[in-house]
Amino acid sequence: MRHAIFALILAGPAFAQTCPDAPDHSDALSGLIEAVQQAPTEMAARQIANDMWQYWADAPDTYAQELLDEGMSRRAAYDYDGAMVALDALVAYCPAYAEGYNQRAFVNFLRQDFATALPDLDRAIELSPRHVAALAGRALTLVGLERKAEAALSLRQALALNPWLSERALLPSLEKGEQEL
Repeated sequence: MRHAIFALILAGPAFAQTCPDAPDHSDALSGLIEAVQQAPTEMAARQIANDMWQYWADAPDTYAQELLDEGMSRRAAYDYDGAMVALDALVAYCPAYAEGYNQRAFVNFLRQDFATALPDLDRAIELSPRHVAALAGRALTLVGLERKAEAALSLRQALALNPWLSERALLPSLEKGEQEL
């Protein structure tokens, strides 16, 4: 099945169709954000944050889901080139689906290509302003670019949504960097 999907990805325009709108999970995500903000422990917050992924990773249709799953699977197997093929195809097919950009940014982050990751994170956040993972990823990417003041701002935005993020430990050093500017 996976090889068939990859063949469809490579076929590109031959498999031309229109991506439908992404499912609207804003109410469910709002509820999860409220729940994570009220979480009594980090463990409880982590479970709630994991629940958010079921909504972010719910692609607009079967083909988009296959592309997303392929990209994430290849990324997990350290096949970054293969992941990029799938995620580039996903972004081309569904340019209004935030998770395609977020996942493509993650691959570029792992490659330490922070300058390429940043515009994808910006687009993911534009499409999904309360995407906690994209906001945190943007903060980490800005750290990689040595832009501490911007990283601190992005991290504060993520922490306003989920105060339990593990990245919260970076905030004091980022704020110190802000003061030095």
